[in-house]
Amino acid sequence: MTTENLLPTAVVGSYPQPHWLVDAQALSGRVPRLRATDIWRVDAAQLVEAQDDATRIAVADMRRAGVDIITDGEVRRESYSNHFATALSGIDVDNPGETIGRSGQLTKVPRVVGEIARPHAVQRRDVQFLRAHATGLIKATLPGPFTMSQQVQNEYYADDESLAMAYADVVRAEVADLFAAGADVVQLDEPWMQARPRAAQQFAVKAINRALLDAAGTTVVHMCFGYADTVKNKPSGYSFLPELDACLADQISIECAQPQLDLSIVRQLPSKTMMIGVISMGDLQVETPQVVAQRIRKALEYLPAERIIVAPDCGMKYLSRDIAYGKLCAMVEGAALVRAQL
Repeated sequence: MTTENLLPTAVVGSYPQPHWLVDAQALSGRVPRLRATDIWRVDAAQLVEAQDDATRIAVADMRRAGVDIITDGEVRRESYSNHFATALSGIDVDNPGETIGRSGQLTKVPRVVGEIARPHAVQRRDVQFLRAHATGLIKATLPGPFTMSQQVQNEYYADDESLAMAYADVVRAEVADLFAAGADVVQLDEPWMQARPRAAQQFAVKAINRALLDAAGTTVVHMCFGYADTVKNKPSGYSFLPELDACLADQISIECAQPQLDLSIVRQLPSKTMMIGVISMGDLQVETPQVVAQRIRKALEYLPAERIIVAPDCGMKYLSRDIAYGKLCAMVEGAALVRAQL
């Protein structure tokens, strides 16, 4: 690998949705598990066209900032998980159940009332559209099977492990479709492994491996402590992370900047490339390139440059667009500072 190819930059997934598309106030403080059609400012008849335009904006911003591995900004989604999860059959979103959310409060969730199935590819067109409007590497993101199993009220499967395996089967089919549609990288978002480590110990890796079996390209598992907009107090260490060295994913994406993570833990994932979060979602000040470079150099104390991808902590959905764009520019410039010294 040449020096020019070291420390590639990536986004985790989401980018701010335009205010003409989404009512940010209606979304604030929410990560919907059910549908949240009230957030859209555009009528249903024009919504797909509007989302296409917003995708073009997100792609243009990422490219203008110089990010190497981009997504569609997840601008079509009400949350990172409900876009896919509510498109499946076997669930009831009209008569919701409840579960304890990551903040410790009861939250409304879909009820699983039948066999989980995928009537059709959910995000194939999203990736095809992104591929048609982006050059270079593109990444598609999906909620992971463990996380989806924790975001529902299970009234059908014998236990949560059986439910997670059912989700793994539909995710595996979707992963295959996303690679076929042109994705270079597919990422599974699995933040609830951190929220429910005891259950994660029992079957999270098993479910992820079932979902990623025979994947046709590069795969990632992302785990964070939750959006800074909804999770204010974050621990300085993961309750579940080294276990992911046994999963099939090529890369593991972790939140490091805001929680000031002790990066020595990455030594316990020797087989993985690590996406290191160097941009905080909890700080509305744009980092300087020098601060970003300092955070990257800290990671280099524990990982060779060949195993580091530079990224934000999490999705940027809840930031303003100007702040998000500024942070991406700082991330790219900070990575360039470090790369020049390698």
